[in-house]
Amino acid sequence: MTIVDSLLATLPLFLPVLVTLALVCAGVWVGYWFLFLRNGGLKEEHRFSARVGMLLLTCMGIVLILLALPLDKETHKDLFQLLALLITAVITLSSTTFVSNAMAGFMLRGMRSFRLGDFLRIENQFGRVTERGVFHTEIQTEERDLTTLPNLFLVSHPFTVIRSSGTYVSATVSLGYDTSHKIIEQLLLEAAVAAKLTDPFVHVLELGDYSVTYRVSGFLGDVKQLLTTRSKLRAKMLTTLHEAEVEIVSPSFMNQRQMDQAIRVLPTPKPGPYRTADEETDVKAESLIFDKADAVAQIEELKERRESLREEIAGLESQVTAKGESIGPWIQRRITRIREEEERLGRLIQKAQHEKIE
Repeated sequence: MTIVDSLLATLPLFLPVLVTLALVCAGVWVGYWFLFLRNGGLKEEHRFSARVGMLLLTCMGIVLILLALPLDKETHKDLFQLLALLITAVITLSSTTFVSNAMAGFMLRGMRSFRLGDFLRIENQFGRVTERGVFHTEIQTEERDLTTLPNLFLVSHPFTVIRSSGTYVSATVSLGYDTSHKIIEQLLLEAAVAAKLTDPFVHVLELGDYSVTYRVSGFLGDVKQLLTTRSKLRAKMLTTLHEAEVEIVSPSFMNQRQMDQAIRVLPTPKPGPYRTADEETDVKAESLIFDKADAVAQIEELKERRESLREEIAGLESQVTAKGESIGPWIQRRITRIREEEERLGRLIQKAQHEKIE
């Protein structure tokens, strides 16, 4: 028997495999065209789902090719066990391979902690997210450079995301004890307003040996102007303090004056209206900063109250059932009032979840 005859004799055995291979190749090409090349190609931020689709399509193709091989059931079983073993080994050893970054990419996508264009700070890196790939995340830094961060690095380190709905811009300054804190607070509030920040407030952070540390904060709605606003706030602070003849010196600066021991060093009071940091202002500042935390706590409290009402209704109904009696009028009225309260709490929960800032 010639070689040609042998090939013709064995061709029917491999014909299903060849047909399956051709169909898989055609399907992969069509999937690539549909996911990547259609409509002139995809942008980088839309390639993640397309790559996942191509990976699943390729895996399905490999499984179909294995099923089409002219082998008995035991051999097919051994092949699939080998394939499962290989996948398990790759996942097990993924801590030091690119697969771990891919798994971290899936995790970040599921968490939805940040989106394209958000400000991201992780350790000493800070910038805006420009790309979200399977294996890496790219940010553009303050110097306009592009920095690539492995997804595993993001998952294993805490990071901060500046919310697109707005953030608080803060700046600190150390000033001497010779100027009243009421005057300083008023001047810092004026600087924050001049920097176009809303809802400003001032905190006294530290009473040092030589100076008092103040922090002024204000809300910035347009986070795209974050860097400019930070610089503008500091510039307005300098201008406002200097115009008010408040001296800003280094804490290491020492000014010695010979004075009588009976003389006390106190700031000279100046007339004028001052905005003081009373309890109402402090509460307002905390509620503005921790608005999402307050909203989540409110929702959880409402859910606990609703759950307790449901348990009370179940307890009343079980008591009546255990006694084998019909529900009395007073019990029915009690259950009706509890159900009305439960519905009211449900509406409050929906409203709180709707108003919660993401």
